[in-house]
Amino acid sequence: MKRPVTFAVCGFGIRGMEAYSSYQKTHPDEMSIVAVADPDPARRAIAQKEYGVPAARCYETAEALLQQPRLADVLIVATQDRQHVEQAIPAMEKGYHLVLEKPISPSLRECIALREKAHETNRAVIVCHVLRYTQFYGTVKQLLAEGAIGRIEAIEAAENVAYWHYAHSYVRGNWRRTDAASPMILAKSCHDMDILRWLVGAPCKRVSSYGGLDWFKPENAPRGAAKRCLDGCKAKDSCPYDAEKIYLHNEKSGYGCGNREWPLTALCADPTPEKLYQALRTGAYGRCVYHCDNDVVDHQTVNMEFEGGATAVFTMSAFTGRCYRTLKIMGTMGEIEGNMDTNTLVLRRFGEPDRAIGLDPITDRFAGHGGGDAKMMKYVCSLFRDGEPEGEALTNVDASVGSHIMALAAEASRLAGGASIELDRFSEC
Repeated sequence: MKRPVTFAVCGFGIRGMEAYSSYQKTHPDEMSIVAVADPDPARRAIAQKEYGVPAARCYETAEALLQQPRLADVLIVATQDRQHVEQAIPAMEKGYHLVLEKPISPSLRECIALREKAHETNRAVIVCHVLRYTQFYGTVKQLLAEGAIGRIEAIEAAENVAYWHYAHSYVRGNWRRTDAASPMILAKSCHDMDILRWLVGAPCKRVSSYGGLDWFKPENAPRGAAKRCLDGCKAKDSCPYDAEKIYLHNEKSGYGCGNREWPLTALCADPTPEKLYQALRTGAYGRCVYHCDNDVVDHQTVNMEFEGGATAVFTMSAFTGRCYRTLKIMGTMGEIEGNMDTNTLVLRRFGEPDRAIGLDPITDRFAGHGGGDAKMMKYVCSLFRDGEPEGEALTNVDASVGSHIMALAAEASRLAGGASIELDRFSEC
């Protein structure tokens, strides 16, 4: 029997631990976490207790971990957006292959530098565009490859972020400011840029984009709103963004409805009502959504033209009740329509009856990006089962940089009032 693939992890938090390292719990014969780096002592304690990582291999910083000799086959880099490249480049020089949380970086120069370093060191970099690994998008890709709807002419896609998810991550949370993280179209929707480019099967030529931060501003605060939700807010009963509702009572995210995972674990590592209330009284997640220091957009639309003539329109919106993606692909011989919330795909070939495409049920609470988190880790463990990668990764750095250029150009267009931007010229800037 072959040994499991060994992993070190920089950033043992929501993505590093809960999305990726957790694969070890169900597949210890495939994956073994041997070292972690995280500034939170509670996270390091979990690494020791639940993952069997020796205390001597639990580091406070990624830099401390990277000062050691190479400790594993693969390094998972799941720290904050602007830390990725400064940790990934020395890791490749040390000999690690990488699983790199998206986005690579909000800097185009850093994205290109990482790609060049990967080629120079001959290291595999799997960027966590986890949607490619889902049965939903994988089935769509197969149908397109089979010519089920002829040639693609147009696509409509939407990311419905959900009001509570947006409030958590992009108003109160770590991705609320572009200068500290990334623009919204990159931080959240580089998944979608990647998927659209992959499904079309051709590079994007030009983009234009509109959108902005419209609602989550002080001038829109309801009368009587307090700076913190638990500080006697007089608008609390009618406010859907009330922190107590989201973290204690919401049917998806609330502790009182059975949730013990994200987003609660962003407030405290081992959620209890007492710990959650303490976090809401003193921490960032208890602030009024109208009185935060956020600046990322709450809605944005991107128009795209691909080589070969296909066009796409993508919309990201905070203002939806549920968190899911929708897709409609229009071809010369038919169309495909999909909804990740209901986990359904319908193929309509012109002149023929509709055909529902059977998909396996998604059983986890938040669907792990449609099951993509676990499926990506299964793929990664298979890719490195002999220590070195067997073939090119599905979400390799070359493909990922292409979709990052799309997202960064879309943001540049938005800031320029919707100007059309040629990607070839933009990528040379």
